[in-house]
Amino acid sequence: MFQLAVCAEMLYTEMPFLERVERLNAEGFQIEFWDWTKQDLSQLANTGAVFSNMSGYLKGNLTEDEGISQMLTSAEESLRAAEIIDVARLNLHGTGIDAVGLPFSPRTSINGRDWLRAAKTLERLACLAGKYDRVFTLENLNTKITHPGVPFSRVVDVLSLVEAVDNPNLRINLDFYHAQVDE
Repeated sequence: MFQLAVCAEMLYTEMPFLERVERLNAEGFQIEFWDWTKQDLSQLANTGAVFSNMSGYLKGNLTEDEGISQMLTSAEESLRAAEIIDVARLNLHGTGIDAVGLPFSPRTSINGRDWLRAAKTLERLACLAGKYDRVFTLENLNTKITHPGVPFSRVVDVLSLVEAVDNPNLRINLDFYHAQVDE
């Protein structure tokens, strides 16, 4: 049986965030949200809501030395935050994205070295998630409308990386909206 989740960032935007969470919870939905650093996690935990997914990193990327270091460090911070509200899944992308969805490190092409580095970074992230009994999910994003320059954005790219890592602590977050826009 599937349990539906709703992104609290997208609905009832006229309401304060905490009220959105409470309303969606009362309507029977699990809750997804993005930037956990903007929320009072203790207050969210007290709502009794089930949180399905949140951002799994604050900055970084999967392929560049400094970006990998930033992603690993901020992923661990996110895992500690996830414990407060008991979020089982934390979301990742090929690179960090800003508040309007644009990549901090835009890429127009990916080479074989990038694929290998991304897979190795994701292996490290999956092992880190295992230590916290959590799962990272790698999401496909569209590049035609809202996220131009995000690497590893197509479903086949995300699925290939997840299959290459082959770890139960790394899964795909198949976003049908983004897939239908680009693919």
